[in-house]
Amino acid sequence: MHVHISTSFISPLHSSEKMVSSGGSSFLLGMLFLVSLVSLQAEAATKKYQFNVQVSNVSRLCHAKPIVTVNGMFPGPTIYAREGDRVVINVTNHAQYNMSIHWHGLKQYANGWADGPAYITQCPIKTGNSYVYDFNVTGQRGTLWWHAHILWLRATVYGAIVILPQQGTPYPFPKPDNEHVLVFGEWWHGDVEEIVKQGNSMGLPPNMSDAHTINGKPGPLFPCSEKHTFAMEVEQGKKYLLRIANAALNDELFFAIAGHNMTVVEIDAVYTKPFTTSAILIAPGQTTNVLVYANSAPGRYFMAVRPFQDVPIPVDNKTATAILQYKGIPNTVLPSLPQLPSPNDTAFALSYNKMLRSLNTPNFPANVPLKVDRNLFFTVGLGKSVCPTCINGTRLSASLNNITFVMPQTALLQAHYSNMKGVFTADFPDKPPKAFNYTGAPLTANLFTTHGTRLSQIPFNSTVELVIQDTNLLSVESHPFHLHGYNFFVVGTGVGNFDPAKDPAKYNLVDPPERNTVGVPTGGWSAIRFRADNPGVWFFHCHLELHTGWGLKTAFVVEDGPGKDQAVRPPPKDLPPC
Repeated sequence: MHVHISTSFISPLHSSEKMVSSGGSSFLLGMLFLVSLVSLQAEAATKKYQFNVQVSNVSRLCHAKPIVTVNGMFPGPTIYAREGDRVVINVTNHAQYNMSIHWHGLKQYANGWADGPAYITQCPIKTGNSYVYDFNVTGQRGTLWWHAHILWLRATVYGAIVILPQQGTPYPFPKPDNEHVLVFGEWWHGDVEEIVKQGNSMGLPPNMSDAHTINGKPGPLFPCSEKHTFAMEVEQGKKYLLRIANAALNDELFFAIAGHNMTVVEIDAVYTKPFTTSAILIAPGQTTNVLVYANSAPGRYFMAVRPFQDVPIPVDNKTATAILQYKGIPNTVLPSLPQLPSPNDTAFALSYNKMLRSLNTPNFPANVPLKVDRNLFFTVGLGKSVCPTCINGTRLSASLNNITFVMPQTALLQAHYSNMKGVFTADFPDKPPKAFNYTGAPLTANLFTTHGTRLSQIPFNSTVELVIQDTNLLSVESHPFHLHGYNFFVVGTGVGNFDPAKDPAKYNLVDPPERNTVGVPTGGWSAIRFRADNPGVWFFHCHLELHTGWGLKTAFVVEDGPGKDQAVRPPPKDLPPC
C-alpha cells in the first residue's frame, strides 16, 4: 500500500510559529505515527514542502529588526521524513539576497545538485526565482538540520530535519514517551550582513553576536525575553528524546539541564553506544540526540547553553536558557541553573569526545575502512592577505595547506559535470608545502598564503584517510570541519603535532564515532577515514562562518564509477543559472 503524505498534511508547520515552539513537533510526530500505522508495510512516501524565503520583522532583546526567514518562521520549519522517503522542497526566493539552502548531513548520492552550497554545487537562487531540491533519504535516520549556504544568511535561515526510522524499526535505545527539537543559534542586534560587510572592509572579524538562542529564543536572563523563552513540559517518570542541533555561526557550545543527566544515543544521525553525562559539547554543524528521564523532584529547571572557547579570543559568553517544567508546577517557581563546564574546560571537551563511539551492531555496523588508498594531511592556518583598503593594508585570512580558497563564479559541480575549463584546478596538494613544528610557539613571521580554486581529486571508491592538523599560525584554535556528501569515521584525535610513526597505532578502527562534522581540537589534530563512493564535487570547510569566509575550505572531486548508478546524474532542468 502506498502512503502519500502531501503538502496539505504538512501545512500546519507553515501556518503557525507558535505551534512549532509549543509541542507542535510532538503533535506532528504523533500524526505521522498514526498515518504510518495505516500500513506497517508502507512504501516510501513523498514529502513535499514549500519554502518561501521572505523578510519578516522579528523582535528580540527589546527591539525588532527585519530578518530573512523561511515562511516567516524563526527558526524555520522542521522537515519530517522517514528513512527511504523522497523529499521535494520548492524554495522560492522573495528576499533581496541570493539564496541557497544546504541539507546538512544528507548524503545526496550522485545528486550533488540537491546539496545546496552556493557556487560549489549550484549557483544561487536569485530574487523572484525558485528551485526544487529533490532528494531521497537513503540509509539515514536521526536528527540533521538545514541552513542557508551563502553569505552569513544562516544566522536566521535554518531549521531541523527529523528522519524517523523505517516503519516497524525500533530505536536501539529505550523508546521515548515524547520528543522535542532544540536548535541552538546566535542573535545579533544589528543587520548581520551589514556587520560582516563592515568587518570585511576593515579586514577584521565582525562584531560578535549579542545573544545565543534556543529555538530562536534567548531566555529570561536577557532583557525583554520573558516571552522569548522556550519551555518544555514533562511528566514525572516519563522519558524524552531531545534532538539537538548547533546552528550557531561561530561558537562551540556546552549544554546542560539543571537536576538532570542526559544519555547520549546519537550524533550526526548515527547511533552511538549510550553513555550518561551531565553536559554535552556540540560544535557548529553537529547534532546530538539525548534521552532525558523526568525523575527529579517536580519543579522548573533551566536548560542552558554557553560557548566553549579555550583560547583568549573574544566570544559572546552569555548564557541562553530554556525551561524544563514538570506538569502542574506553577510558573511562579523560579528555575535553578545547571552547572555548565567552565568556558575554557579543555579537559571536559577532550574527555567528552572520547566517550563517543559508534553503536556498531549487526543492524548498524561501523564499516571503517581498514586499508587506506590515499593519505592526506591538511594543515589549518590563519594568516594575512593584502588588502589596500583595510587597516594596516592587510586582512585576516585562513588556509588549508597554505592555500586560501577562492570562490568561483560558476558552480564547481557544473564545471566538473560539463568539463568546463578555467573554473578550478584539480591539484590541491596532499600535504603542506613544507613541514614545520605545527603547534609550537606562535608563528607570526611569514603569514601570507597563496590563493586559488584548487580541488583534491579522488578516484571513485578509493579509501581516504585525512589528518587535519591545527597550527599556531597567528593562534591555535578549535575548528569544526564539515564534509558534504559523506559521513566519515573519526579514527583518532590528539593534542600537539600528529606523529605518523606512532599515532596510527592508537587509532580506534572498531567503533569510532561516525559523523559529518568533526571538531579538530585546539593545537591538535583529528584523523578521519571515508570511502569515496559518492561521485560529484563535495565541499569541505570549517563550519565557523568567520573562517569559511576567510578561505578555510576546499572541495573534493570524486570521479564517477563504472556502474550506471555510479555517475553524477544529469542536472535538473530548473538548476539556477550562473
